Amino acid sequence: MKLVPLGDRVVLKQLVAEETTKSGIVLPGQNKEKPQQAEVIAVGPGGTVDGKEVKMEVKKGDHVIFSKYSGTEVKLEDEEYIVVRQSDIVAIVK
Repeated sequence: MKLVPLGDRVVLKQLVAEETTKSGIVLPGQNKEKPQQAEVIAVGPGGTVDGKEVKMEVKKGDHVIFSKYSGTEVKLEDEEYIVVRQSDIVAIVK
């Protein structure tokens, strides 16, 4: 099965949360916060959104930072994904 986003939507796979801090402190499970970084898995075709032409600026394989409470979480074949609008992506990590 495959997720194919429509319009200006992007499918992201969230990166794994760090289990230790930079100083070496191990974080217990409930204290780990999911990172806001993800890898782009699939990109919609763009098109017209609210009467404006949307050009997709991200591509498959990009690492991005997205807004904290954005998107829709989807579980497909034991994998978790987040589907967000391109406008919810705030930066591309290079």
